[in-house]
Amino acid sequence: MVWCPCNNFPGADGPDHLQKRVTMSLMKLFSGPTPEKLESKGDTLFASGLWGQAKQAYERALYKLDKAPEAEPHRHRQLQDKIRQTCEALARSHQEDAMNYLDGGYADEARAALTLALEISDDEAFRDELTKQLAALNASPESDYNAIETISVDAPSLDNDLTSANPTVSKDEYFRALCHTLPEEIGKAYQGYGEDFIDGYIALNNGNFDTAITYLERAMTALPRPDSFIPLELATAYVNNGRLEEARELLEEVRFHHPEALPAYQLLCDIYWEHGETAQAEALLASLPPHLAQSRAVMHLKGETLYRAGQFDKARDFYRYFLETYGWDDGMAQELAKAHEALQEQSEARGLYRKIIGRCRSCHARVDPRIKHQYAELSFAEGIKDPDILEIYLSLAHEIPTNAALYFERISQIYFSQGNATEGERFRAFALRAQAEQNHPPLF
Repeated sequence: MVWCPCNNFPGADGPDHLQKRVTMSLMKLFSGPTPEKLESKGDTLFASGLWGQAKQAYERALYKLDKAPEAEPHRHRQLQDKIRQTCEALARSHQEDAMNYLDGGYADEARAALTLALEISDDEAFRDELTKQLAALNASPESDYNAIETISVDAPSLDNDLTSANPTVSKDEYFRALCHTLPEEIGKAYQGYGEDFIDGYIALNNGNFDTAITYLERAMTALPRPDSFIPLELATAYVNNGRLEEARELLEEVRFHHPEALPAYQLLCDIYWEHGETAQAEALLASLPPHLAQSRAVMHLKGETLYRAGQFDKARDFYRYFLETYGWDDGMAQELAKAHEALQEQSEARGLYRKIIGRCRSCHARVDPRIKHQYAELSFAEGIKDPDILEIYLSLAHEIPTNAALYFERISQIYFSQGNATEGERFRAFALRAQAEQNHPPLF
């Protein structure tokens, strides 16, 4: 159906008034989602373990926030913190991939994954560990690859260029590492797309969307083959830059030539969601072949489409079905908790968050701060103010410093409820100080 402004603006407005309203609507349509919506999308992707997509959503939100006429320093810091946390999660995911590759004897793939992790992480201790693992991988014969898994930050330094104080990765190494994360056939194709594509693809993965568009457009002009994957990456850059209609055209082209390119469906769902076209998203997902339709990524898209359509009960039932059929999955469990919250089923949501936290603690894995936040807030709202909740708020004040004022105030109230006025006053002072430093509106 062709979109017509007149269909959206009934009434007897004069032509000037009508033109003004149409122009405002067009600006809203093509400016894309707000930073708040993008941040929320990033939170959802983060919760589902889709680190790379979450990073892009947060970077896109930061990009749009930086272009806003009014500066919001605390929002800027908050997004930077989320990007940092996502990068660390992504880096650790790449390290885990590397260890799995080593188990299978795939040294080149393991090296690429460790290289990507090193490029992404800013954690000094973790970078030291990655550097030593890379050095050991380069120095060890194949028979010793399994020993690399035992390397920790306490391991002695090895005589290798990678063990320098500030190891760097060349552009070509970084690009090859990115290509190693793709299916083999696609990764090889990307390495034949030329220098402009390399620069554009790296810029895209680093969140530099304007630069990415410039180079990817050049690459597509230089290599106008209809079966190339350059349009897919350029469409990704367009989506992140709010140029949704241009992205949609490219993605339909990609679908025609590559009907099994799952990223194209993910991006099209993004566009449909932003336009409120959830029925189109449902139809798109229903058109997928069975082997793709059952993938975890598509299951996420189906559940998210139901949620965005406001069909929270159907989303809840869908996520329950997924967990019952495919087994426990932390990301899907968090999506189910979100559906419970939308339905005001707070106790069910809190129980799911508690289970996710318990599972992470049992295997000594890092607990996602956002899950801890939701669990603590739901518990506090239900009047639960025990030492466990107090401990969670204390850790959150360090993990999400942009919310420190809120967490210190919660801690203060817990101490007051326990009759400890001294600690209550002390943490209230902390809350007031954090609020003033971050220029937040008053909390109380």
